[in-house]
Amino acid sequence: MSIAEKIAGQMSAVRWVLLALELLLAAWFIAAVPFVNAGTVVGLAACAAFMAVTVGWSSFKGLLKKLWAAGGGKAVVITVSVILAAAVLYIVLLNIMMLTAAFNKPEKPNVVVVLGCQVRGDRPSKMLRRRLDAAKELLDEHPEVPCVVSGGQGSDEKMTEAECMKNYLVENGISADRIIVEDKSKTTFENIKFTFEKLDELGISRDITIVTDGYHQYRANLIAKEQGAGEVTSYSADTEFRHIASHWVREWMALTKFFILGT
Repeated sequence: MSIAEKIAGQMSAVRWVLLALELLLAAWFIAAVPFVNAGTVVGLAACAAFMAVTVGWSSFKGLLKKLWAAGGGKAVVITVSVILAAAVLYIVLLNIMMLTAAFNKPEKPNVVVVLGCQVRGDRPSKMLRRRLDAAKELLDEHPEVPCVVSGGQGSDEKMTEAECMKNYLVENGISADRIIVEDKSKTTFENIKFTFEKLDELGISRDITIVTDGYHQYRANLIAKEQGAGEVTSYSADTEFRHIASHWVREWMALTKFFILGT
């Protein structure tokens, strides 16, 4: 077998490995169904694009050669390549910051702030329950620390998220006297804004430990600091594995919106 044939065989094997990885990634996004968000759609679209390039690599390479040889084609290829490289670098940096925030645990919390999530009937959804279980764990470790439960009532909810959260914590052994209810907010920005109003009224400092899913911590931390927080730390709930990919990609989009619009 010639060297050229060996290289071609190796390239073919690499393409099969890449295709298998792309299929696994697509399956991860699909696993979240019937729950679908923007991250699911964007993630699946990206997987489809990657798979199309991998399967049709010879045609794609030929197209690039033709474009490179055409008038002005070099500028197009270089521009697109720079944009893609910048996007990859941006995503890598976002992931580093998101992971850093997710694991920024407090030595000793001042006040625990639990961010709301969907309520089903009069019970917390699975994601909200995971946040509340994480909060209970932290509150049990620090029995003198107060807790803010933050979340209003959505159009499809029978009660406010904050009320449901308080009920769950009390049922699981957390004293009602320790729980401060903020039941007006509908966004992360409002979670923090209205929580600070409650803390200011009670004379509690704005040093907070946020309890939410790990992917959400970086943006919540940024919003808190923008609104005058003191020290901000994190205590992250475990996200159900099948939802991690879609929520993580959606959070890239939410962070980009925050950087551009400030909300």
